[in-house]
Amino acid sequence: MKLLKKGVYLRVILATLMVLAIFCSVGSAPALAVQKSKADTVSTTDVQFTDIPTAADSIAIRKKAADSAAKTQAAAKQKTQSQKAPSTEKPKTLWQIFIFGLLGGFTAVILPCIYPLLPLTVSFFTKKSGSRQKAIGQSLIYGVSIIIIYVTLGLLISIIFGSDALNQLATNGIFNIFFFLLLIVFGMSFLGAFEITLPSSLANKLDANADKGGLAGIFFMASTLVVVSFSCTGPIIGTLLVDAASKGDRLGPAIGMFGFALALALPFTIFALFPSALKSLPKSGGWLNSVKVVLGFLELAFALKFLSNVDLAYHWNWFDREIFLSLWIAIGLLMGLYLIGKIKFSHDSDVSYLSIPRAFLAIVVFAFVIYMIPGLWGAPLKSISAFLPPEATQDFNLSSIPGGAAAPSSAPAAVIPASIGEKKYANNYTRIKTRGLDSWYDYDQALQVSKATHKPILIDFTGFNCVNCRKMEANVWSDPGVFKRLRDDFVLLQLVVDDKASLDVKDQFVSTYSGKKITTLGGKWSDLEASRFNSNSQPLYVMLDSDGNFLKDATGKDIPTSPADYDIASYTKFLDSGIAAFKK
Repeated sequence: MKLLKKGVYLRVILATLMVLAIFCSVGSAPALAVQKSKADTVSTTDVQFTDIPTAADSIAIRKKAADSAAKTQAAAKQKTQSQKAPSTEKPKTLWQIFIFGLLGGFTAVILPCIYPLLPLTVSFFTKKSGSRQKAIGQSLIYGVSIIIIYVTLGLLISIIFGSDALNQLATNGIFNIFFFLLLIVFGMSFLGAFEITLPSSLANKLDANADKGGLAGIFFMASTLVVVSFSCTGPIIGTLLVDAASKGDRLGPAIGMFGFALALALPFTIFALFPSALKSLPKSGGWLNSVKVVLGFLELAFALKFLSNVDLAYHWNWFDREIFLSLWIAIGLLMGLYLIGKIKFSHDSDVSYLSIPRAFLAIVVFAFVIYMIPGLWGAPLKSISAFLPPEATQDFNLSSIPGGAAAPSSAPAAVIPASIGEKKYANNYTRIKTRGLDSWYDYDQALQVSKATHKPILIDFTGFNCVNCRKMEANVWSDPGVFKRLRDDFVLLQLVVDDKASLDVKDQFVSTYSGKKITTLGGKWSDLEASRFNSNSQPLYVMLDSDGNFLKDATGKDIPTSPADYDIASYTKFLDSGIAAFKK
């Protein structure tokens, strides 16, 4: 894990508050933010790229016969590769999904539906078995049974949806709205509005089978725990499955459930090994319900991210950054007031005094709220920038442009011919535009601009819902040196791969790479990224010359594409290598 040099205090705040909220995406959540962003990218360092001519490339190819042969060869290669190449983005590794499941499982243990069962279950095995060795064996079987049940659930999710469908959920409007509403329901349940329970008849039947004894009896005991505790574990499981299914690997739901079940089963096994340790556990009480309520607030905060995803991808343009922040601030304030006992719900116990854990958690919550407030006026809030809507959605922004708003460009002003026309699709991307940078959004048009201005092209394959893209823009592009290079030395071409805007009928086509009909603008750029650059993750940065060819380094080799790189020095070196190659 790569530790960030700055903002340690703020990241501690974020990690404490957003244990569940980090299941989003982020990909770059606190647990992810300290890691080099390989989880959100696909390395292409060792890939040998083959230029595949496009409509714009053919302008630069002088011999028609050579052009035709190249296209024929490329189409054959694409047809072969289409069986191997992944079709969707994989922003999280299985290890990360497992860790999130583990955190969710440990959180579930301290909820009121499970925590009181720890001493009861361990005592049952100890007394019924007659010997310590047998009790340990039965508790192990009990724990393994819990793992089997939850992993089976995760596998069923994978089988039902399939790998393609799982990853396409990330930008699907219907599913994002469904996830938003689902998490609102989970949050309300944790706050005490109602309980999400499975049919009591199922619990009674499993409980009756648990009396049979033997391995089957122990398995049914574990099943009974799963069913009875569903009112507490359901929202956590649902949140985990939503995240793993929409932004994970095909096996993501199963791996997430394995981590969750492992954390849930460990306490039962450990306390069976050391039953005397049960005496050191805090007694059950009102604090267990307080844990549920805090998780309920976090569920509500997490739900807003899914609503923001839909707003951006479908160009609703009403869920601005300050609205998002205002809701998070309000949720944070309510959580802090709840922790210090100033507000309570009908099912809460009275807080006669402020305990030390509550005091420390309240301090963290209020500090996080104070940290977010300047964001209402445009403060970048780099520590949580990956979660927030882009800064371009901010109606009132007092933050400065890197290097100063009036900083003159060191590059001579380039005249863009009128024949190039207005920027295509620019109106689609006003909400993700980086202030001070003049971006283009069409590949063929960018080639023409590059020839007119004598600048290399930097392609930024990005997305409305790409958390690592937002983090790169907030943490790396904001560096004055990087910003100056992007502004002065490149034709910045941003291709948004999850744009749902429909292509004109005349522009729709059947991909020679995937064999699918491309009907959306985002699908067009996603197909270009996969077919030509052998990648499907965002962000991906590619440097080309004015003819659409890869820039070459001093040894004559193509300069490779670059995934997200949060090391400013390293990213600057990448940009400088392209600038030097183009000047040659």
